[in-house]
Amino acid sequence: MVLGLQAAPAAGQSEAPGGAGAAAAQVLTWTADDDITKYASAPATAVAGAATIVFENSAATGNTTGMPHTLTFVTSDPEFNGDVQLNILASPNDSMGGRHTAEVTLTPGRYFYHCTIPGHGQMQGILVVTEGGGEDTTAPEASARVSGTQNTDGAYVGAATVTLEATDDEGGSGVDRIEYAVDDATAWQPYTAPVVVDQVGEHTVRYRALDRAGNVSAERSVGFTVVAPQSEDTTPPETSATVAGERNPDGTYIDMATVTVTASDTGSGVNGIEYAIGASGAWQPYTAPVMVHQVGTHTVRYRATDRAGNVAPEKSVRFTVVAAAPADTTPPVTGVTVAGDRNSDGAYIGRAEVTVTATDEGGSGVDRIEYSLDGGPYLVYGAPVVVDRAGAHTLAYRATDKAGNTAAARTLSLTVVSSPVPPPNCPEYDERLTVVVGTVDSGVPNRLTGNRCRIGELIEDEKEWTSHALFLKHVKSVLDKLLRDGVIDQREYDAITKAARQSGIGKPGQTEGYRKLFDGSAESFAQWQHVGGGSFALNADGSMTSGTTRSGLGMLWFPQRKYGDFSLRLQWRDDAPGTGNANSGVFVRFPWVHDHPEEPRPEWAAIKFGHEVQVFDRPDGDMYKTGSVYGFDRVGLAGARVTQKGTWNDYEIRVVDQHYSVYRNGVLINEFDNTGGQLFEPPRADDPGTDGRRFASGYIGLQVHGTTDVVSYRDIRIREL
Repeated sequence: MVLGLQAAPAAGQSEAPGGAGAAAAQVLTWTADDDITKYASAPATAVAGAATIVFENSAATGNTTGMPHTLTFVTSDPEFNGDVQLNILASPNDSMGGRHTAEVTLTPGRYFYHCTIPGHGQMQGILVVTEGGGEDTTAPEASARVSGTQNTDGAYVGAATVTLEATDDEGGSGVDRIEYAVDDATAWQPYTAPVVVDQVGEHTVRYRALDRAGNVSAERSVGFTVVAPQSEDTTPPETSATVAGERNPDGTYIDMATVTVTASDTGSGVNGIEYAIGASGAWQPYTAPVMVHQVGTHTVRYRATDRAGNVAPEKSVRFTVVAAAPADTTPPVTGVTVAGDRNSDGAYIGRAEVTVTATDEGGSGVDRIEYSLDGGPYLVYGAPVVVDRAGAHTLAYRATDKAGNTAAARTLSLTVVSSPVPPPNCPEYDERLTVVVGTVDSGVPNRLTGNRCRIGELIEDEKEWTSHALFLKHVKSVLDKLLRDGVIDQREYDAITKAARQSGIGKPGQTEGYRKLFDGSAESFAQWQHVGGGSFALNADGSMTSGTTRSGLGMLWFPQRKYGDFSLRLQWRDDAPGTGNANSGVFVRFPWVHDHPEEPRPEWAAIKFGHEVQVFDRPDGDMYKTGSVYGFDRVGLAGARVTQKGTWNDYEIRVVDQHYSVYRNGVLINEFDNTGGQLFEPPRADDPGTDGRRFASGYIGLQVHGTTDVVSYRDIRIREL
């Protein structure tokens, strides 16, 4: 921040500008103290030529706080001289003791300087530099000349041109600019070229000049008259008007109406437009659109005159302004009804049909109703929601009015039990919130379609595809039908197509399909083996549940083969009885459990020599929540993104080399790099205490804690990476 600093001037140099001979020796001094709004002292004038700039910010100048300040000359503002690059940072504690100097060359004009430290923008000023001879206090001289064709009365025919000039011979700093104003204009305008006035009538042009020292000449003026040239134009101008503003359905304008008047003349040209409000209102010059705020019915009259003096016939527009209705701040009122056959327990047999209604007493009207099923995204409600999957369900609903007020969400809980009606025949099972193709999330809601299957279930991204092109062809056929049926729109169509392309499904060696380890059948359940306490039971709906018949800690594991790098996907649900919460986990990369030399208890071989990815949503108790790598890497309850109890969760555990990634419902909730170490905190006597990385491959298992820590699992599948 310190630029162009030079040694301090020699002793005996003057610090006050003198005559022309002293210009080369002039010293200009700025000082700063504790004040952050202005410099303690600063020069106002200087003479052109060489100068020594002194900037001191020290205890000697009154700075007792140690606050640094800067002296910066602005070079980017065209209103000021920009030929001196100066930016000095001074502090009482710096190596110069806060006193710095710089050698510069000043030219006639004005320099703008300020402090550049944030919050100190008020420390600023202007240095006026003259040619020499001292301070310029004399204003410049300004003059005006009017030219054009004049008639015998001295009036200008058609137009008058006003040329302005100024000199600053006596002051010495030079003319900075000339300003002018025409007729009743209150704002001064910079003069850059002769001013042409071609409107017929009497006119006055006021003008003044300013020099570089800031002196302003006395205001002067010149008056003249412009008359229309001789013309055979006898046709008045054409006029029209439009009314704009926010309107009610009955056509009245809310709070304000804006009237815009236009005129055209192909002969001598339009000279002026006038307007009047009401039948008796006075005519006024029209210079901008007319805004009418007063409540009531109004008439705006208008006319125009051309330069030949022809006046257009008077026309008018009529309109009504009303006050805006009070703002609607009341949200809609929602209601819900459920239809369907119920059993003696109140559960709906086979299906339930939920109808949501809303009314709006605020006056703006209902804009939309939305609903969310089982914690899914809110969808726009257009028809009764059919819930036909067995299990407990929660439907949340809300409504928004046209004023933007949204009612607080309300919820409905219901249970559906199976019936003779078969479940939907969907190619896959996928209850994720959005459509995920392979590992690519399209962001499109995974909504139900007309055949009761979800979009993700129709995509079949877990099927063994022989080529990527064949998979994309299948996706296109699915999306074409969904687009025709109105299930998705074109934007969603494109998003899912893009995700399918990025997924690479079907490409050789890249996206081999997932292998089912458990598909809900008795045959696949029989391939798993139980060790230790507890138990798992197969359910009629294709899921399996832990802790149903036997207490104790144990594990259900898949002994068919070991896996190295993989993506393991499954769904789990907290089914703990009462208000309790489940406790379980997924074991990965553990060795063969039987007759393990280091662990005679089979279930503990997975705990001590593999990794457990935790399933535990309870807010208290164990510090390792869902997604944690037990004993090594914790995830807090917020990071676990807890869902409502009794809700299926999609779980993906991705392991590459020694890097573990855990996804819950498509969201990455934990990443862990395994570097070995103790399992227990603090270490126990039977802790193996690994001092390096754990196994690079191993088996898959599910933990059971007991009869109160009930968790259900389904749709377990794996893809080697």
